[in-house]
Amino acid sequence: MKKIFFFIVLATSMQLNVSAQFVESGEIEFEVKTNVKKTMGNSSWAEMMKDKLPNFKTNYYTYSFNQNKSLYKFDHWENKDALPEMFRKSDESSSWFFDFNSSKMMMQKDVFGSAFNVKDSIRNIRWKLSNENRIIAGYNCRKATGIIMDSVYVFAFYTDEITIPGGPCSINGLPGMILGLTIPRLYSSWIATKVTLSKPVVTEPQATKNIFSLKTAHETIIEKTKGWMGNDDDPESRKWLDQLIWNLML
Repeated sequence: MKKIFFFIVLATSMQLNVSAQFVESGEIEFEVKTNVKKTMGNSSWAEMMKDKLPNFKTNYYTYSFNQNKSLYKFDHWENKDALPEMFRKSDESSSWFFDFNSSKMMMQKDVFGSAFNVKDSIRNIRWKLSNENRIIAGYNCRKATGIIMDSVYVFAFYTDEITIPGGPCSINGLPGMILGLTIPRLYSSWIATKVTLSKPVVTEPQATKNIFSLKTAHETIIEKTKGWMGNDDDPESRKWLDQLIWNLML
């Protein structure tokens, strides 16, 4: 009887040990869905364009991580031909590199046809955890609410089973990997569709020009968009321009 009890305890201990293993490297595929027509606002130009566009654009990004470094970049479209090039270029040229060991990040974007390389410290996001849970890509995730760019709420589901404190784009700072994300004011959502256990080589992209800090990038974008609104008091124009700037700085 004692032997049977011993083997039961041993088996249970081994099972708990396996389930307690954490993922420190791998690749995550994210499906990114954005309501195109809502992001365009209600200007006369937007109304003319809306009939030529789908309601949503859907693309896929790959998040590679290893040794507490990560690279998040565009992979492919669900239906590339559904969107004109002007609606695709920014997505296709964007990437985000993070080194959580040194607390440094590098973001590459296409901004009005010019390459922007943003190098800076990893920005701090204020998070509030909740008790809501859901399963994403086979991992148990907990909900958290954060605020970025002073007033934009983000709703994330993260798992502490994947140890890197990262997420899609520049969203980070939770005690584990973000596998689900929604930003209502950008009409966009990110959801992990699969996690592949591997040891990818993660290196920082190279850039020799157009290098900005987060602050100077934001100031440059503000300067470039001055005069874009014919009437500063028009709430629809202000909303559209705010969304554009938030997207570029995300």
